[in-house]
Amino acid sequence: MSPDGAIIRANITFARWLGVTPSELIGRRFRDLLSVAGRIFYETNFAPLLRLRGGFEEVALDLVKADGGKLPILVNASERRDADDALVEVRVVAVRATERRGYERDLQDREAAAVQRLADEQAISTLREQFIAVLGHDLRNPLSSVSSGVRLLMRDPSREKAERIAAMMHASVLRMSGMIENVLDFARGRLGGGISLQRGPADLETTLLQVVDELRTAHPERQIDLTYSLPELVDCDAPRMSQLISNLVGNACTHGDPATFVAVDAFAEEGLLEVSVANGGARIPEHKLQALFEPFSHEPGSAPRQGLGLGLFISSQIAKSHGGVLTVSSSDTETRFTFRMPLASA
Repeated sequence: MSPDGAIIRANITFARWLGVTPSELIGRRFRDLLSVAGRIFYETNFAPLLRLRGGFEEVALDLVKADGGKLPILVNASERRDADDALVEVRVVAVRATERRGYERDLQDREAAAVQRLADEQAISTLREQFIAVLGHDLRNPLSSVSSGVRLLMRDPSREKAERIAAMMHASVLRMSGMIENVLDFARGRLGGGISLQRGPADLETTLLQVVDELRTAHPERQIDLTYSLPELVDCDAPRMSQLISNLVGNACTHGDPATFVAVDAFAEEGLLEVSVANGGARIPEHKLQALFEPFSHEPGSAPRQGLGLGLFISSQIAKSHGGVLTVSSSDTETRFTFRMPLASA
């Protein structure tokens, strides 16, 4: 190249790579043969390096061929100056680097995949440790209750007291059973292929009424309002839908402001099933909303956690398995969880 970057001589091989003749290259600027990214690199690195160092080796660039295709090359360049140190010409050697660049990209992809696998394994390891710690902590209380009940029965086996202790032990066993079911659902949703369903035509209205009645009994101090308009049958997994609704209403009763409402709305309109549960109370900060559907999202220093902290995660997985989505919004007046499922895809 001349000092201004115009091509003075080009061999047949270089011209053939570009799909032109050597004579067609004479007078053209080398930078004009490069891709857009290569031209930027030429102006910001190629030319300045030549001026500073008088040459460089193995700079990766892309030539643009006559047919518009790109050819990866590695470039070595050096200046030739006269006795007065005036620049006479720049000699450029281009080496095809298609395979080498392919190897480099493959290595980069492999490195990125390895880094991602390591991050995934670390995340799973952290989650497993947290899971074991939470499970061990939360199972300790009902187990202690059962153990205490057995000791009391051995000490005083009278019928009246035995019935009361047996009821307490039964409640503890049910609580542990519920935790174990949540553990299994967590494993299916997080580590497996999602929560499996047994779908079929279901009387969702009856399911909804049963869940709300049960929670009204469990939380007699809370006002739970129910509004619904549902088709006679809905294609879904009724027990899983019951679990989802129960989790949402129970969550609203536990975490909402006791002095305010809990509202359950269920409608089917324009091929879409929508079930929402709202409760009064303070706004949930935006950064906490993002983590509500993650397992063990309980934050240190907040209100005492009840259960394993898996309810919302499992509910979101049930929604996903139904082809739907579970979302949350929170304002200064209410927090609302909304499940939507297209009936056509059910």
